[in-house]
Amino acid sequence: MKKTVASLVCGLLFSSAPALADINVGITISTTGPAASLGISERNTVQMLPQEIGGEKINYIVLDDATDTTAAARNARKFVSENKVDVIIGSTAVPPSAAVAPIAVEFKTPQITLAPFAAKGDEFHWVFTVPQTNSLMAGALVEHMQKNDVKKLGYIGFADVWGDDWKNALTELGKEAGITLTSDERFSRTDASVGGQILKVISSKPDAVLIGATGTPAALPHTELRRMGFKGLIYHTHGVANQAFLRIGDQALNGAILPVGPIVIWDKLPESHPSKAVAAEYAQAYEKEFGEGSLSPFGAYLFDAGQILKAAIPVALEKAKPGSEEFRVALRDALENVKEVVGTHGVFNLSATDHFGHDERARSLVEIQNKDWVLIED
Repeated sequence: MKKTVASLVCGLLFSSAPALADINVGITISTTGPAASLGISERNTVQMLPQEIGGEKINYIVLDDATDTTAAARNARKFVSENKVDVIIGSTAVPPSAAVAPIAVEFKTPQITLAPFAAKGDEFHWVFTVPQTNSLMAGALVEHMQKNDVKKLGYIGFADVWGDDWKNALTELGKEAGITLTSDERFSRTDASVGGQILKVISSKPDAVLIGATGTPAALPHTELRRMGFKGLIYHTHGVANQAFLRIGDQALNGAILPVGPIVIWDKLPESHPSKAVAAEYAQAYEKEFGEGSLSPFGAYLFDAGQILKAAIPVALEKAKPGSEEFRVALRDALENVKEVVGTHGVFNLSATDHFGHDERARSLVEIQNKDWVLIED
């Protein structure tokens, strides 16, 4: 008989009734729905998170939000009201991550999101983000476009916050680089066809096209572009860097360009790269447990969240005990002052004005060839 995610975690890995003296971590991730190809590797990574930090036991309560904003908000409320969590991790995609943020603010509970959600206003105070900013990754793509004489760029992206953020980043960076967007087409994560949008993209006569999508849904516009005869460069975001995307797109993806975090190409990194050792440790442990070729950068985002908590929790414990508002506030403050924490995706340096904490050490450009990532040398 199959077990639910919650019963699997509580029954096999952790206590189903965590004590308030322990540190309780609520994790809402998308193990079903459109972002499932990303969220499954995060669920797998839960067992690789630290079981004790600062001498305190860590309890992880894991729930599936099905890539749904309502479910993510419901999970978050359950965490704070029933499980009395000290921190919320999640979600896998931007929309459900954004749905969690108001609950984090309301209950003064820090949130570490596994999607590049750029919180603003009161939400920014409580939300910390593991993935690289879209602007950081878009910058690497724009540099490649400049080197390849791309002047006109077609765009098709998700009809949600992710698609908007990438369009805005491209507009701003492209303007500085002399690159003009010729189209702004959108599609849903659950769409089965994008033929009409692709016709409009191609008719705008771009030199290249960027697909602002994540996971396996991003393969649909790519394969349609090639089917309709588009011969130019096709760019993707770092949100597609998993094996499921490569399998779905197959040979049609050959030549695609995208930015990735160090973990994706850990075995190709120079020994001098700061993330080389920790990325190798995580990658080898993950594939030993889940099989060769199973590694995903999205599970690594959760692993990095654990690394950040390892640095911040001991600091917070000096000021308050877990299970209290004082501890949650102290943990928020400690997260905001994390320095030089090495993760699989780069080195984190957080501050009062930067809750992402990445620099250029967190990105590399790759080209897809024969369902593999090929590092593009500078």
